[in-house]
Amino acid sequence: MKIILSSFLLALAPAAFAAEVTVYNSNLGLVKETRELALKKGVQELRVEDVAAQIDPTSVHFKSLSDPAGVQVLEQDFRYDLASPDKIMDRYLGKEIELVTPPGRDGKETTTRGVLLSNAGGRVLREGDGKILINPPGNPVLPALPDGLLTKPTLVWTVDADRGGRQKAEISYLTSGMSWSADYVLVSNKDDDRGDLTAWVTVNNNSGAAYKDARLKLIAGDVHRAPRPTYRIMALAGAMDAARAAPEMVEKPFFEYHMYTLQRPTTLADDSSKQVEMASASGVPIRKLYVYDGAQGVYWTSFGDSGNWNPGYGTASNKKVDVFLQFENRKADGLGIPLPKGRVRVYKKDDDGSLQFAGEDAIDHTPKDERVRVKMGEAFDLVGERKRTDFSSDFRKRRFTETFEIRLRNHKDSDATVTVVEHLYRWTNWKIVDASQKWTKKDAQTVEFSVPVKKDGESVVTYTVRYSW
Repeated sequence: MKIILSSFLLALAPAAFAAEVTVYNSNLGLVKETRELALKKGVQELRVEDVAAQIDPTSVHFKSLSDPAGVQVLEQDFRYDLASPDKIMDRYLGKEIELVTPPGRDGKETTTRGVLLSNAGGRVLREGDGKILINPPGNPVLPALPDGLLTKPTLVWTVDADRGGRQKAEISYLTSGMSWSADYVLVSNKDDDRGDLTAWVTVNNNSGAAYKDARLKLIAGDVHRAPRPTYRIMALAGAMDAARAAPEMVEKPFFEYHMYTLQRPTTLADDSSKQVEMASASGVPIRKLYVYDGAQGVYWTSFGDSGNWNPGYGTASNKKVDVFLQFENRKADGLGIPLPKGRVRVYKKDDDGSLQFAGEDAIDHTPKDERVRVKMGEAFDLVGERKRTDFSSDFRKRRFTETFEIRLRNHKDSDATVTVVEHLYRWTNWKIVDASQKWTKKDAQTVEFSVPVKKDGESVVTYTVRYSW
């Protein structure tokens, strides 16, 4: 059978049925297939095509389901030397080939025959009379595909079977080029105190193979993998009805991770992204938070036994007040399931009833009964101002003392409560000796003030901190 080469030489054939595909967060997929193979008695070679091009050859496992004890695997190979126009032509160096030009105006095609001398940067042919042709026109016509070249990645086993006949076999392997992520859509109500949350998963398949009618499982968690050698491998939205009885995906604990299983078969085409709804909840209680961190990015670092001596450190200030939406991942609020890490996009209806994008943030893996906080952006009508009003140092008594004033102005048409975050950055030993209102210690170097601010009004917070060493 002759092969005619052109610029579109190869086409990918549909891949084989995959019984189960498990996708991890970290560019990793586990493929398990059940195939029916024709075996003969004795030692033989088995070939399985339509496997992932980015397979990890060391992870391949083959097992006969029909006769586990009667089929012994002697060797296994992963062959990925795929056919391409240049590779095929290189195999014909020193051999005679034909070049055929398409029919011209006279309706006749032209054939040139000769021995291929070079295929690097252009073709060089030697005709039968010894003449040398440089880049002669025409498409190569070859008698057959050279031995050793494949049209798709192939697993090859050498097995020894006790008996012949058709048997079912399980094939499994790990492959790169597969990943998944979670995306959340939160639609806030008019008062920003309740919202409808829908969770989607996006599965990306760039493994070099397609998986038809596969059972899909997703593993959420940070799975550790040992360093691996490098192999040369040729790369080839609305909310769910809360009353629906059967969820799309069912979550179960798995080791120290969580596994989500799609309750129906699905097809993962190669070089594709697929979205599947994971969960949803309506009327989730949410809370809007305003946070003013006037010295954001300033923190304590060790500068020796005398603390931070720089008098100007920590006096820089910004005026932006951050806005967050917060909700509890608990069953009483309609959630209470492990939420994989991903992006949360928040929408809200305007006066015309149209949904408008309000902001987005990334969340980490969040177990049940934990808090989720989504940063929306910065409040337009709230302004913060932070300045230091007094500073003194007494190295004889081994202490620093400084006073700060924080002003909050509210230009909204409603009252607001702003959380003021202050970082105590000069030394580990500190004491607030005076404050205009109550404060809460959040960690070893951070305190917070909860400050009500009337509409079109201003509130002032002052405090004095003393560091000693």
